[in-house]
Amino acid sequence: MPTNTTEAALEAAIETKLTGTCLENLRTTGNLAEHPSFYRAGNGYYIGSANDFNAKYAIDEVRFWHFLETTQKEELEKLQKQSDWKLKILERLDRMIKKYGILRILRKGLEVDDAHFTFLYQLPLASSSETVKRNFESNEFSVSRQIRYSLTNPREEIDMVLFINGLAFATLELKNHWTGQNAKVHGQNQYRTKRDITQPLLNFGRCVVHFAVDTDEVYMTTKLDGVNTFFLPFNLGNNYGKGNPVNPFGHKTAYLWEEVLTRQSVANIIQHFVRFDGKDTDQLNKKNLYFPRYHQMDVVRKLIADASKNGVGQSYLIQHSAGSGKSNSITWAAYQLIETYPESDQVNGSKGINNPLFDSVIVVTDRRLLDKQLRENIKEFSEVKNIVAPAYSSKELKENLESGKRIIITTIQKFPFIVDGIADLSEKRFAVIIDEAHSGQSGTASDNLNRVMGSTESNNAEEQDEEIDIQDKILEAMRSRKMRGNASYLAFTATPKNNTLEKFGVKQTDGKFKPFHLYSMKQAIEEGFILDVLANYTTYKSYYEIEKSVEDNPLFDTAKAQKKLKKFVEQNREPIATKAEIMLDHFTTKVVNTKKLKGKAKGMVVTQSIESAIRYYFSLQRILKEKGNPFKIVIAFSGKKTVDGIEYTEDSINGFAEKDTRDKFGEDDYRLLVVANKYLTGFDQPKLAAMYVDKKLQGVLAVQALSRLNRAADKLGKKTEDLFVLDFFNSTDDIKAAFDPFYTATSLNKATDVNVLHDLKASLDAVGVYENAEIEDFIEKYFGGVDAQLLSPIIDVSAERFNNSLELEHEAKADFKIKAKQFVKIYGQMAAILPFEMVKWEKLFWFLKFLIPKLIIADPANDAIDELLDSVDLSTYGLERVKLNASIELDDSETELDPQNSNPRGTHGEIQEDPLDLIINSFNERWFQGWEATPDEQRVKFISLAKQMQAHPDFKEKYESNVDSQNREIAFNKIFEEVMGKQRKTELELYKLISQDQSFKIAMQDTIKRILRF
Repeated sequence: MPTNTTEAALEAAIETKLTGTCLENLRTTGNLAEHPSFYRAGNGYYIGSANDFNAKYAIDEVRFWHFLETTQKEELEKLQKQSDWKLKILERLDRMIKKYGILRILRKGLEVDDAHFTFLYQLPLASSSETVKRNFESNEFSVSRQIRYSLTNPREEIDMVLFINGLAFATLELKNHWTGQNAKVHGQNQYRTKRDITQPLLNFGRCVVHFAVDTDEVYMTTKLDGVNTFFLPFNLGNNYGKGNPVNPFGHKTAYLWEEVLTRQSVANIIQHFVRFDGKDTDQLNKKNLYFPRYHQMDVVRKLIADASKNGVGQSYLIQHSAGSGKSNSITWAAYQLIETYPESDQVNGSKGINNPLFDSVIVVTDRRLLDKQLRENIKEFSEVKNIVAPAYSSKELKENLESGKRIIITTIQKFPFIVDGIADLSEKRFAVIIDEAHSGQSGTASDNLNRVMGSTESNNAEEQDEEIDIQDKILEAMRSRKMRGNASYLAFTATPKNNTLEKFGVKQTDGKFKPFHLYSMKQAIEEGFILDVLANYTTYKSYYEIEKSVEDNPLFDTAKAQKKLKKFVEQNREPIATKAEIMLDHFTTKVVNTKKLKGKAKGMVVTQSIESAIRYYFSLQRILKEKGNPFKIVIAFSGKKTVDGIEYTEDSINGFAEKDTRDKFGEDDYRLLVVANKYLTGFDQPKLAAMYVDKKLQGVLAVQALSRLNRAADKLGKKTEDLFVLDFFNSTDDIKAAFDPFYTATSLNKATDVNVLHDLKASLDAVGVYENAEIEDFIEKYFGGVDAQLLSPIIDVSAERFNNSLELEHEAKADFKIKAKQFVKIYGQMAAILPFEMVKWEKLFWFLKFLIPKLIIADPANDAIDELLDSVDLSTYGLERVKLNASIELDDSETELDPQNSNPRGTHGEIQEDPLDLIINSFNERWFQGWEATPDEQRVKFISLAKQMQAHPDFKEKYESNVDSQNREIAFNKIFEEVMGKQRKTELELYKLISQDQSFKIAMQDTIKRILRF
């Protein structure tokens, strides 16, 4: 007899795993005459009978009454004196479920008159009493097939329904690929269009979850809403993407019934995961019911299991992409960590198996909603309500612990104070959850954190607006005090850097470091939780011609000159105005006028500096005014900035307070946001659909910045094709290189070699800038808390040697300062994870932190390069689209990062110096390539055109010999037009370029003029 591949066979497989047998087996053996509910093997479920289902109350009556009679007989007896006691219980149950949902009943039970009924005995801990363990075993989990759920159409059936003590908690519609149907299409469609959601079983809140299942994939929803029902994938992920991996022992989706639907797992989900949002006073149908996605459930369970097994003092890196639901994952982890118990008394940090492992969980986040979310969730999960509190200092941390607060919320910039508090409270045990993803919203956070860390770096507005590298800041805070093993750290990030991997990652046997848990960008995109921002990526390349305005030819440092020339051109008002027109033209015609996202789509303009942002803002504002102000724009930057002699702030330009910028941009009137660095990370605005980039983006910043567009907005119908990135600065290869490491899994291929610190220290010591006695004196006084005035002389003596008395050459000074900075950076990142103490390194680290800002390097090249800017004029500026809506394909293999470069390095190599002409030629070659002809072809055509112009009858008299520059220019243009007119047939491509692109024409004429001068 051939294999049965129908839906019934899938039902039987699930039923067998849950109960130990199935209806088909019972029919074969002739035991179906016995009541099938008495079978309870496998995963401990009873087999339910479809005939026992009461459609009005959506319960399995046999299991419901049997459970109450065998576990709570005394409570039943309080009501059994009344003739309608059963109806009274059922009506009260129905009213409470309609008002609060099934979760309330499962968690808090049901009160009827003076009786109280428990409907779910909680999952016991290892240390729980025998009574608690027996109570859990008395729960009656059951599964029934082909349930006739409808009161109005008795023939309608649901494939499977799962019950706890007679109360339905999940439904399943099954499909089988081998019969030509699947869960994603047919299973979901069945729920959406062929199931009557007005029936009690399918009412919102009556069941916890509804699954559409086939042999390959699982989808879930908590709210059936007809054709508007929204399903989420509930899959493991495969090859860092969607779907499920091959299961050598059965169906790909077997994890659902073998792992997720076990009695222990279901009880854990109901007790610790599933939640309603909103207030108790809100109507049930106005709330949302959250059921964990698979990766959320998996990471929390694995964290709890590892903590229980290995105790306090661990580090965990959770690499979860945007769209993974990190807020919920963090909330669930925080609550469950305070109720985590050690496996044994021998576990590190254990205070006995009857006491929680952690005294407190500290959540470090800048998410404004997470505080509120944590409080609401704890209220649902915990009998004790007021256990969540904020703390912004070590004193507040201590006070909150003493007043019984178990979950403490703080911000990124206050984290260093909390680290101090953790170290001081060495008798307490902490779990610290660091939410890196939503940080860096303003320069203020960076400034505060720098000040807390004792930074002596300058703090002008330009630096203030630089992106905050939160991963480095966290490591620096942890480094500043050696951890004493009384805290475990859990870092959530989508984009781990190499030093973060080394600090928090799991070291493999081959020396590599990997995340503790992964939910990749690739999987998030493929599952539809975020959109692919690289699907519609267009690059515009800027082309320049800079002509020399002075005759002399000074020598300049080529690399520095090229960089300064580009900055000079990019910040010039002419190109900014040109690009602003292109941006606004695209945004108006392609986004606003086409009413993308139901007419609510917004855009972001990303510029390279605050000055550029201000110039862009006013250029855009001018163009908008000419168009009648069809919408408003807003700018965001930190601090103050003077441009063209006028001082600006974000408030003064926008006309409202800086704190209101986020909310104002959310209003429909405001459509464009202009930024430099602010809001490039941690800014969620689902209406963002377009981004215009005029800034170098690389590495983590590129991923974080472009990911501002990837937030899904289902209510607005936001799709991948609605997204658009117009990049004036970067190439598609640049962006691919930035995204590849974080598209799938990120790992570190080896640890940093800390021995380089020996080499760096030896090199620094040899210069003679400081003496060991001076370092000892500084350390003693600094950590002794003396007046800062007593520290200055020590630092100043060393600084004077460096700046003057040692008479160091420019190169030697640069070499020393680079190595000093490198020592501080590497030691600062490695100190917290070094397996040994190196006191001499620690002392030098602190000394150099204060010395480096006072080391002056006067770069003679800078003055010369400033002279360069005075000697050139911007003669042309043009733009050519070089990639049209390119879809950037990312590498879906695992990416390995190299450890931070630990080779001692200083200044080395010869500086290449070129005459100004060569620099300008080189610059034009790089940035002016609108013509597709090869360099050799261009040379031939330029010379040919020049010769034809020389052969023109008016050339000698009206151009070459003409001393009137104005008439000379008119003659040149006339001759050029006539020559090009004759070339029209033979040089059609060139003729079109000159006719259609004024900037190309000017550049072409300029080049020919140069040739004619020879």
